[in-house]
Parts: sequence; structure tokens; C-alpha cells
Amino acid sequence: MNGYQDHHRRVSTRRELFTQAGSGLAGIALAQMLHQDGLLAASAPLDPLAPKKPHHTPTAKSVIWLFMEGGPSHVDLFDPKPKLLEMEGKPIPDSMRPKFTAMPGTAQNGLMPSKRIFKQHGQSGLWVSDWYPHIAQHVDDLAVVRSCWADGINHLGSVTQMNTGSILSGRPSLGAWVNYGLGSGNRNLPSFVTLLDDRDTIGGAKQWSAGFLPATYQGMQFRQGDTPLLHLKPAVGTSDGQQRGKLGLLKRLNEIWSEDKSEDTELEARIRSYELAYQMQSSAPEAVDLSKETEETRKLYGMDQEATSAFGTNCLLARRLVERGVRFVELYCGSGSGWDAHVDLEENHNKWCRVSDKPVAGLLTDLKARGMLKDTLVVWGGEFGRTPFNEKGKGRDHNPWGFTIWMAGAGVKGGQTIGSTDEIGMHAQEQRAHVHDIHASMLHALGLNHIHTTYMHNGRAERPTIVGGEVIRGLFG
Repeated sequence: MNGYQDHHRRVSTRRELFTQAGSGLAGIALAQMLHQDGLLAASAPLDPLAPKKPHHTPTAKSVIWLFMEGGPSHVDLFDPKPKLLEMEGKPIPDSMRPKFTAMPGTAQNGLMPSKRIFKQHGQSGLWVSDWYPHIAQHVDDLAVVRSCWADGINHLGSVTQMNTGSILSGRPSLGAWVNYGLGSGNRNLPSFVTLLDDRDTIGGAKQWSAGFLPATYQGMQFRQGDTPLLHLKPAVGTSDGQQRGKLGLLKRLNEIWSEDKSEDTELEARIRSYELAYQMQSSAPEAVDLSKETEETRKLYGMDQEATSAFGTNCLLARRLVERGVRFVELYCGSGSGWDAHVDLEENHNKWCRVSDKPVAGLLTDLKARGMLKDTLVVWGGEFGRTPFNEKGKGRDHNPWGFTIWMAGAGVKGGQTIGSTDEIGMHAQEQRAHVHDIHASMLHALGLNHIHTTYMHNGRAERPTIVGGEVIRGLFG
């Protein structure tokens, strides 16, 4: 008992009173305010998620990242290649042949033209295939980057790189860097949220982890269904005071245990999670309650149709979250590599384009109607594209050497294509945009300079884009 009593000795000074007050439930925010007012010593613990000033004036308050996991085919969606029809069945020219492929020997297969019908849309005349008729209505808001490239060849490494900048696990996800660089935009909800569909994503929770950053900055997974967060509601019969007392006791016991374990950021994150848990019990149920949305809005997102209901629900939830100050929301469509069309591209992409087309278009329509698109950056893309040559006759292999993403909103100059692939869509050619460039551009919209966003780790000033990256030229108006 002596150790326990020692932690509860009488306070003897006004400064000590303030310091101990800062360790209670809701005390993290109090400690931050006291520090700003000069009433707390600089060594007192401060809230790592307190809002921080950006490096420059941001164009985006939030990011909604629509992650099409598995690798959507750029040559069948946004990057038409008439040359493939002319060269159908012929081998890929030696000058364009990749040195290796995900599936051995596929580079020896014949070239396969797209079966889709491409048309120009909007005032800008951007090309979109008939797989995406609803998104095609929004081309004047889209900047389509056709010259993306990455380093990975398989799904695990490539999804990891698209999230963290490296094909090797262990680095922080981009959302974690945003949390670290800007702090939270809402004290009652997590600042970085991940939404999955009916399966886990490749690599699981490491895709939204904090890596070597303190664990406080990691993302939080919301689940599908009526309870996106498990155990969010207190048990029946538990009063507000009882719930607050329980969480406060857990937090205090963890603080006592962690006093000589300052290096354990997972424990520190757990402690802070109790603070957030209490706050979320009043705010999160309202944020995830879609019952008050109009029938018109629900239909806009495709929630009235079986094929589009699940992803449409996540898209609507993403809008509600950013509306309430959540900075970074990442939605997976095709979790577990759903877009991976090795065997039958038509069957695979028919499914996933139908799943995603109306919900994504509905999201863009809704954001614009509410005046939110001007400060919400919407990003669409997968971890790589697909090859112009066939696999198994009707499929396409992985293609990290050239693929497409698009961005909209938050100062993005819409109605344009940026960069290009070669004449068959194999390699990024003009204005090549690496994954690091994509990340630098997303951070730039949020007001963060990717070079100056650093964290000391193992004696090195680490940054989100490692040793590369630049904002994609011409992306922002």
C-alpha cells in the first residue's frame, strides 16, 4: 500500500495542484491550456493531439481517401490506349517489357485491348470508360494523374507503400503523419479513421498504424453495421457518473503503472484512449447514426441497392465524419485485394466498378452541394494498375510501373489530366509521379510541407516521404 499511498500524497504547492489536476480524466486538455497560460512547468505532460499550426495556408481541412484495393486497371477506366487494339495478340515490344512480373511468364503473353467504350465527358472532355458512368459526370472536378508509379510488385508490399511510403512494414501511415503534424481537428472523435468493407485489408492494422511515431497517432478502425465501434455505449443501467468513474480509475491505474515506463507509447496511447472513449460516448453515436439522413441522400449514395449499399454507407459515413472535424478518413473498396483481376478482368471489374461508381459520385455530389468539396480533398486509386498484356487469356497482371489516381476538391484544378503512360499503358512516361509525390501532394493540401514534417527516430530525422517526393506539378490551381 505504501507505493499506492505515495502516489496519493497531499499536494503542497499551487503548481503541484495544477500538475496533478492535469492527470485526471479530461485533464490532458486542461494541462495544455494551463501550459499555454504559463501555469504549468514545461516538463508537464502535454496533449500530443492538440491542434498545431500548419506550415502554410491549407486548402484542405480533411482528406477522404478512396482506396480501391487490389489494383484497378487504368487502361480500362481512365487511360484509353487505342494502340492496344492495333497490336492485339502481339507480344509486348522488348523496349517496354518489364524485367519481372507478379505472375512469372505473363510478359510473354499477347497484348489485350480494353473491351470498354471510352467517351469524353464534361466541359473538359476527359476520357472515362463506360464502367464509371456516374463518376464521369464529375470529370470537371477531377485531376486525373495518369503517370503514377510505385516500387512494389505484390499486394502486401504495394498496399503498405501506398499507405506508408515503403514496401517494408514498420513506418507510420500517412494518416498518422497527419495526426502528428496537425493534431486533432475534433476533441470528441478520432482524427484518423479507417473504414473497411466486408473483409480485412491486406496487412491489417499496420496499414493505419503509427509505426515508429508514438502510438497515439495511429488510426482507428470503424466497422460496418449498427455498431461501428465496439463497446461504444455503456452497459444498460450505467450512469454517466459511473462510466466516467470507471474510465477515470482505469486511466489512473495505467498512469501509475507507466510512470517508470515513459518509452512505452502503446501504454500512453491506451491511457489517452480512455479520455477519448468517454468523449466519444456522447459524440460518436450521433456521428455514425445515419437514420436521420434523408431518403434522397441515402439513394444518392446507392444505399437502396444491394450492390452499392455497403460502400455507399461508408462513403456517407466518411462525409459525416469530416463534417464533424475528422481530418483523415480512408475507405477501402475491395478489402483483401478485391480488384485483383488475374483471371477474368471483365467479371471482376464489372463487380467492383458497380460497387464503387454510384457511391463515389454520390459523395462528390453531396460534398459539393454542402459546400464541403472546396476544403475536402478526395483521392481515388489503388496500390498499382494492371498490365496491357493478358494473363490466363482474360485477366491482367499487376502493373506498378504505370497507373492512374485522381484527386478532387480542396484547391485541386479539376478537368485535367496530368502526365501520361506510354502508348500501351505499361510505363509512366511524362511527368512521372511516384507514391512519395502523391503523399507530398496530399500533405501539401493539408498545409504540411513533407520535408519539414520530421520525427527523430534512431538518430535520423524521418519524414513521410523518406528521401524523395515533390508536390505534383499543376495539381493545384
